[in-house]
Amino acid sequence: MKTLLITVFIGVLAYSGFAQEHKHGTHDIVKSEAIDKNKKVMSPHKSAMAMVGEAHVHIDYSSPRVRNRIVFGGLVGYNTVWQSGAHNVTWLETNKDLMLGEKLLPAGKYAFFTIPGKNVWKVMFNSHWDQHGKDEYDPMKNIITVEVKPEKLENIQEELDYTISKTGEDIGEISLAWERVLLKLPFQVED
Repeated sequence: MKTLLITVFIGVLAYSGFAQEHKHGTHDIVKSEAIDKNKKVMSPHKSAMAMVGEAHVHIDYSSPRVRNRIVFGGLVGYNTVWQSGAHNVTWLETNKDLMLGEKLLPAGKYAFFTIPGKNVWKVMFNSHWDQHGKDEYDPMKNIITVEVKPEKLENIQEELDYTISKTGEDIGEISLAWERVLLKLPFQVED
Protein backbone atom coordinates (compact mmCIF):
# COMPACT_ATOMS: atom_id res chain seq x y z
CA MET A 1 0.00 0.00 0.00
CA LYS A 2 2.84 2.32 0.92
CA THR A 3 4.51 1.57 -2.43
CA LEU A 4 1.27 2.34 -4.27
CA LEU A 5 0.92 5.73 -2.53
CA ILE A 6 4.53 6.65 -3.31
CA THR A 7 4.06 5.65 -6.97
CA VAL A 8 0.85 7.73 -7.24
CA PHE A 9 2.56 10.70 -5.55
CA ILE A 10 5.55 10.54 -7.94
CA GLY A 11 3.14 10.25 -10.90
CA VAL A 12 1.20 13.34 -9.78
CA LEU A 13 4.44 15.33 -9.38
CA ALA A 14 5.66 14.25 -12.81
CA TYR A 15 2.33 15.14 -14.45
CA SER A 16 2.15 18.58 -12.81
CA GLY A 17 5.74 19.30 -13.90
CA PHE A 18 4.83 18.32 -17.49
CA ALA A 19 1.68 20.45 -17.35
CA GLN A 20 3.68 23.47 -16.11
CA GLU A 21 6.25 22.99 -18.89
CA HIS A 22 3.46 22.66 -21.46
CA LYS A 23 1.77 25.80 -20.11
CA HIS A 24 5.01 27.79 -20.46
CA GLY A 25 5.39 26.50 -24.00
CA THR A 26 1.93 27.85 -24.84
CA HIS A 27 2.76 31.13 -23.09
CA ASP A 28 5.89 31.53 -25.22
CA ILE A 29 3.82 31.07 -28.38
CA VAL A 30 1.33 33.71 -27.28
CA LYS A 31 4.20 36.05 -26.44
CA SER A 32 5.69 35.46 -29.89
CA GLU A 33 2.37 36.31 -31.52
CA ALA A 34 2.19 39.49 -29.44
CA ILE A 35 5.65 40.47 -30.64
CA ASP A 36 4.62 39.81 -34.26
CA LYS A 37 1.57 42.03 -33.82
CA ASN A 38 3.83 44.89 -32.78
CA LYS A 39 5.90 44.79 -35.98
CA LYS A 40 5.79 47.97 -38.06
CA VAL A 41 3.04 47.77 -40.68
CA MET A 42 4.42 48.53 -44.14
CA SER A 43 1.17 50.01 -45.51
CA PRO A 44 -0.87 51.21 -42.52
CA HIS A 45 -4.60 51.86 -42.71
CA LYS A 46 -5.44 55.58 -42.80
CA SER A 47 -8.36 57.86 -43.47
CA ALA A 48 -8.98 61.50 -44.29
CA MET A 49 -12.23 63.37 -43.80
CA ALA A 50 -13.64 66.88 -43.70
CA MET A 51 -16.88 68.81 -43.61
CA VAL A 52 -17.24 71.00 -46.67
CA GLY A 53 -20.48 72.94 -46.44
CA GLU A 54 -23.10 70.31 -45.57
CA ALA A 55 -21.04 67.47 -47.07
CA HIS A 56 -19.08 64.99 -44.99
CA VAL A 57 -16.39 63.61 -47.32
CA HIS A 58 -14.41 60.58 -46.14
CA ILE A 59 -11.55 58.66 -47.81
CA ASP A 60 -10.32 55.31 -46.47
CA TYR A 61 -7.04 53.79 -47.73
CA SER A 62 -3.86 51.87 -46.96
CA SER A 63 -0.73 53.99 -47.20
CA PRO A 64 2.28 52.32 -48.86
CA ARG A 65 5.80 53.76 -48.63
CA VAL A 66 8.23 54.65 -51.41
CA ARG A 67 11.14 52.75 -49.74
CA ASN A 68 13.72 53.73 -52.38
CA ARG A 69 11.59 52.47 -55.28
CA ILE A 70 10.48 54.12 -58.49
CA VAL A 71 6.74 54.29 -57.91
CA PHE A 72 5.04 55.84 -60.95
CA GLY A 73 6.27 54.26 -64.14
CA GLY A 74 7.79 51.44 -62.02
CA LEU A 75 5.89 49.85 -59.12
CA VAL A 76 2.69 51.46 -60.41
CA GLY A 77 2.78 51.33 -64.20
CA TYR A 78 1.69 54.19 -66.41
CA ASN A 79 -1.60 53.70 -68.26
CA THR A 80 -2.71 50.82 -66.01
CA VAL A 81 -5.48 50.75 -63.41
CA TRP A 82 -4.30 51.29 -59.82
CA GLN A 83 -6.41 50.94 -56.67
CA SER A 84 -4.86 54.20 -55.40
CA GLY A 85 -3.42 52.62 -52.26
CA ALA A 86 -2.30 49.24 -50.97
CA HIS A 87 -4.32 46.09 -50.23
CA ASN A 88 -8.06 46.84 -50.42
CA VAL A 89 -9.23 49.47 -52.85
CA THR A 90 -9.27 53.06 -51.62
CA TRP A 91 -12.85 54.30 -51.17
CA LEU A 92 -14.56 57.66 -50.88
CA GLU A 93 -17.90 58.31 -49.22
CA THR A 94 -19.98 61.48 -49.32
CA ASN A 95 -23.41 62.25 -47.91
CA LYS A 96 -24.02 64.99 -50.52
CA ASP A 97 -23.72 65.15 -54.30
CA LEU A 98 -20.38 66.56 -55.48
CA MET A 99 -19.52 68.25 -58.77
CA LEU A 100 -16.03 67.36 -59.99
CA GLY A 101 -15.46 69.64 -62.95
CA GLU A 102 -18.65 69.24 -64.96
CA LYS A 103 -19.42 65.73 -63.69
CA LEU A 104 -21.84 64.92 -60.90
CA LEU A 105 -20.87 62.32 -58.30
CA PRO A 106 -24.08 61.37 -56.45
CA ALA A 107 -23.98 60.95 -52.67
CA GLY A 108 -22.73 57.45 -51.86
CA LYS A 109 -19.70 55.25 -51.38
CA TYR A 110 -17.28 54.58 -54.24
CA ALA A 111 -14.03 52.83 -55.05
CA PHE A 112 -11.36 55.37 -56.00
CA PHE A 113 -9.32 54.03 -58.93
CA THR A 114 -6.75 55.89 -61.00
CA ILE A 115 -4.88 55.37 -64.24
CA PRO A 116 -1.58 57.23 -63.80
CA GLY A 117 -0.05 58.89 -66.83
CA LYS A 118 3.02 61.05 -67.32
CA ASN A 119 0.94 64.11 -68.25
CA VAL A 120 -2.66 63.24 -67.34
CA TRP A 121 -4.25 60.91 -64.80
CA LYS A 122 -7.73 59.44 -64.99
CA VAL A 123 -9.65 59.19 -61.73
CA MET A 124 -12.58 56.77 -61.67
CA PHE A 125 -15.28 56.59 -59.01
CA ASN A 126 -16.61 53.03 -59.19
CA SER A 127 -19.74 51.61 -57.56
CA HIS A 128 -17.96 48.38 -56.49
CA TRP A 129 -16.20 49.91 -53.47
CA ASP A 130 -15.69 46.76 -51.35
CA GLN A 131 -12.97 44.82 -53.15
CA HIS A 132 -9.36 43.77 -52.75
CA GLY A 133 -6.91 45.51 -55.04
CA LYS A 134 -7.82 46.00 -58.66
CA ASP A 135 -8.54 42.36 -59.54
CA GLU A 136 -12.31 42.88 -59.55
CA TYR A 137 -12.21 46.28 -61.26
CA ASP A 138 -15.02 46.58 -63.81
CA PRO A 139 -15.01 49.78 -65.91
CA MET A 140 -18.74 49.28 -66.54
CA LYS A 141 -19.28 50.15 -62.84
CA ASN A 142 -17.56 53.55 -63.12
CA ILE A 143 -20.00 56.27 -62.09
CA ILE A 144 -17.79 59.11 -63.33
CA THR A 145 -14.27 59.49 -64.72
CA VAL A 146 -12.36 62.76 -64.52
CA GLU A 147 -8.97 63.73 -65.90
CA VAL A 148 -6.41 65.53 -63.75
CA LYS A 149 -3.00 66.95 -64.56
CA PRO A 150 -0.45 65.82 -61.96
CA GLU A 151 1.81 68.35 -60.28
CA LYS A 152 5.42 67.55 -59.45
CA LEU A 153 6.45 67.69 -55.80
CA GLU A 154 9.84 69.24 -55.03
CA ASN A 155 10.58 66.69 -52.30
CA ILE A 156 9.73 63.00 -52.13
CA GLN A 157 6.51 62.24 -50.27
CA GLU A 158 7.52 58.94 -48.61
CA GLU A 159 4.05 57.71 -47.66
CA LEU A 160 0.87 57.91 -49.71
CA ASP A 161 -1.25 60.69 -48.24
CA TYR A 162 -4.78 61.84 -48.98
CA THR A 163 -6.22 65.10 -47.71
CA ILE A 164 -9.62 66.72 -48.00
CA SER A 165 -9.62 70.48 -47.65
CA LYS A 166 -12.35 73.08 -47.47
CA THR A 167 -11.32 75.86 -49.87
CA GLY A 168 -14.57 77.86 -49.85
CA GLU A 169 -18.11 77.84 -48.43
CA ASP A 170 -19.26 74.80 -50.45
CA ILE A 171 -15.98 74.18 -52.28
CA GLY A 172 -13.29 71.65 -51.43
CA GLU A 173 -10.36 69.71 -52.75
CA ILE A 174 -9.30 66.08 -52.57
CA SER A 175 -5.56 65.61 -52.93
CA LEU A 176 -3.32 62.58 -53.31
CA ALA A 177 0.43 62.92 -52.73
CA TRP A 178 3.02 60.18 -53.13
CA GLU A 179 6.59 59.98 -54.36
CA ARG A 180 6.93 63.18 -56.45
CA VAL A 181 3.29 63.36 -57.59
CA LEU A 182 0.49 65.58 -56.32
CA LEU A 183 -3.05 65.27 -57.68
CA LYS A 184 -5.70 67.86 -56.82
CA LEU A 185 -9.39 67.21 -57.45
CA PRO A 186 -11.46 70.33 -56.76
CA PHE A 187 -15.15 69.78 -56.06
CA GLN A 188 -18.28 71.72 -55.24
CA VAL A 189 -21.04 70.51 -52.93
CA GLU A 190 -24.44 70.45 -54.63
CA ASP A 191 -27.67 71.39 -52.82
